[in-house]
This record gives sequence, structure tokens and C-alpha cells, in this order.
Amino acid sequence: MADLTAAQPTLGLTVHLSFVERNQKWMAPAVFLAPALFMFLVFVVNPIIQSIAVSLTEWDGLGPKEFIGLDNYRELFDDPVFYTAIRNNIIWLVLFMLAPAAGLAIALFLNQKVLGIRLVKSLFFFPFVISSVVVGLVFAWFYDPNFGILGRVLEGIGLEAIPVLSDENWVTYGIIVAALWPQVAYTMILYLTGLNNLNPEVIEAGRIDGAKGWSMLWNVILPQLRPATFIAVVVTVIGALRSFDLVAVMTAGGPFSSSTVLAYYMFEQSIFNFRMGYGAAIATVLFVIMGVYIAFFLWRMLREEH
Repeated sequence: MADLTAAQPTLGLTVHLSFVERNQKWMAPAVFLAPALFMFLVFVVNPIIQSIAVSLTEWDGLGPKEFIGLDNYRELFDDPVFYTAIRNNIIWLVLFMLAPAAGLAIALFLNQKVLGIRLVKSLFFFPFVISSVVVGLVFAWFYDPNFGILGRVLEGIGLEAIPVLSDENWVTYGIIVAALWPQVAYTMILYLTGLNNLNPEVIEAGRIDGAKGWSMLWNVILPQLRPATFIAVVVTVIGALRSFDLVAVMTAGGPFSSSTVLAYYMFEQSIFNFRMGYGAAIATVLFVIMGVYIAFFLWRMLREEH
């Protein structure tokens, strides 16, 4: 038979192994991974390829596409708003790195068995479960110079209220503070999960060796939290680079495009200005930036592991 191997003597008997039996070690994982791989190719890889293809055309989203080569990219690199968006994304990226550190600090504080700690955990968890639109509206009210809490506090200490969302110098930082609220809650959840899975024997060995306080945290706790730290940093980086919803809700990129970011600028050009090709070019640049950063971070993590 074509699908049978050569006879294999076992206790004087002839045993024939089928193709499936001979290859079941790799076929079983492949069968389970195939649906996910198919979905990834269709809904992730395919849109990326299509977006790159659209970026080489002039298209309003309705009529026929006109191939223009790299003209969208040439225009993009001469666009001052594009550089404003990149600068804002860099600011987002730098300040968003506060989220893992703050999340770790809060998780360490909440990882104790005291009366009422579950209620306190739920209060810290609350920002993560509410909609980003709600977060944006709450902070827009908070920043309002006429009746917002921030203005009242500043006036109470003798300072003038700051119109955060209408000031080109403050608006990006105001939105980032609003975005950090739920992001810190998310990283806190990751670290709480990691703290619950710590190896108590390693901690006890550290105590026997005299580790305590900062020494215990740096040499015993943090090495065991490396998987949680990896996820927290990657998710935070992706969140900073694809920031969109709070910008759209709170300022719509204003005033005068001073708070726009790459994701919102892509949306604005594609939907409002009917320039799908130009928007796809912005999306391609954002994808390259995100891919390079994450690849560099993965390379560093793997090198440290080795």
C-alpha cells in the first residue's frame, strides 16, 4: 500500500504505520493552529498588503484608483502636519512608559491581605472597564477653564485657570494624562496576575540570603515578573503609537492640528478629505515605525534571555 511504511518487526509481528501516525507530532499542532493562521492571514496580513498597495494610488474611496507610485510619500515628507503628528506620537511614547512603572507600584501596594483591599482593587480597576469615549468626556469636563475641577483647584491656590485643550502647548500633555488613567489600570492588572504567580520558594530563599526591600524587589520579584513586564511594555507601546480615540473625542486634532497623531491624521485625510491613498501612506509609515520598535524590543528581550 502506498500510504504504509515498511514493515517494522515487533515481537515477531509486522506493524505498519500510516502517514498520520508517522507525522502526528507536527500534524496535531498544525491542525489546531490552521484556523488561527488562516484568520491572521485574511484579517491582518491581507489588509496590510492592501493598504500598502492603496498608498501607491490616488483614490477618493469611490472612483477608480490612479497609480501614482511614491508621490503620496513624497508629499507626506513635505507635510508639516505629518511632522507634528510624529512629534506628538514620540511624546505619547515617552510619557506612556510611565504606565508600566505606575502599574507595578499600584500592584505592589494592592498585593496584600488587609481588610477592604478588594474594594480598593475595584476602584483602581474601574478606569480600564469604562469606554475611552467616557474617559475623554470626563477629562474634557475636568480641564474646562470655566467650571472644571482643575480650574477651580488652580484658582483656589491663587493661580489662573489653564485652558488645557485649547492651548497648543498643553493640549497633547492633557490628552496623554487622560489616556494614562486606563492604561495604568491595565498594566496594574497584568502585574497583579504576575504577583499572584510568584514562586514562594524563590522569595523565601531570597529572605534567607538577606534580601529585603529594594534588594528583594530588584533581584527576586522583578526577574519573575519579566513576562508581565514584556506584555505591559509591548501593549503600552502599541497603545501610544495607535492613539486615536481620545484625540478624536477631546480635540479632533486641534487646536490647529497641534494635538494630532498619526492614527488620527490618517483618519482625517482618508474620511474627511477623501484621500484614501494619502491616508494609506500615513498608515504604512505608522506600521513601519511600530514594527521596527517592537522588533527591536523583542530582539533585546531575546538577547537578555540568552
